[in-house]
Amino acid sequence: MDRLVPQGILESSLYAEDLEAAEQFYSGVLGFEVFSKQPGRHVFFKCGGQMLLIFNPNATRVASAADAKIKMSSHGATGQGHICFRAGAGEIACWKSHLEEKGVVIELDFEWPQGGRSIYFRDTAGNSLEFAEPRIWGLS
Repeated sequence: MDRLVPQGILESSLYAEDLEAAEQFYSGVLGFEVFSKQPGRHVFFKCGGQMLLIFNPNATRVASAADAKIKMSSHGATGQGHICFRAGAGEIACWKSHLEEKGVVIELDFEWPQGGRSIYFRDTAGNSLEFAEPRIWGLS
């Protein structure tokens, strides 16, 4: 029997108590398109061929009656998370300039020993975000 392996990641989640600030950051600074939102609960964004879900952990830690109707489990985490966005070498330089123009602090600009570059910064909830070349993982 062949080994069963997922095709990729369809969605990733981060958590932010202030969803309005998160929406402004992800749409205004990173340019993501809002796909869906429920005030006080979540805001979802399209990100290439995947989805980025931002949940308010206080509203989703325990499944609501509405969640139960659609058989959705609770979502919730404490502390800051991390997501890395794929970018080419030239794009990273552009993103760095763009982020700095928007007042976003670049915490680290790193050249990996095996090749490739990453820049790290934070969203309004303190989540660690990164733009990196896929080659840091040996990917194309």
